Amino acid sequence: MDDNVLKQKVIDCLQTIYDPEIPVSIYELGLIYETEILPPYNNVQIVMTLTAPSCPSAQDIPVEVEQKVRAIEGVNEVIVIVTWDPPWDSDMMSETAKLELGLL
Repeated sequence: MDDNVLKQKVIDCLQTIYDPEIPVSIYELGLIYETEILPPYNNVQIVMTLTAPSCPSAQDIPVEVEQKVRAIEGVNEVIVIVTWDPPWDSDMMSETAKLELGLL
């Protein structure tokens, strides 16, 4: 499968995962910093953050990301890296997310 096609499938999947406290996808919230397809075996590496280190879902969201992305046809292994650098802030949210949360 073409890397660009697989990457778009991964992004589409990430847009279905929601922060349980905020009714917006983690992708639109800007929690996904990097999505990379690693050749030659279609391994996927995702670098992400959470809204805060004390987030009650800090253990659950990365596991959900790994499980859902692994279920995509053509994906081999999934590596989810949680980082706090740079720290998340509301400027990282998409326009769509800001509209949904009434911030625009």
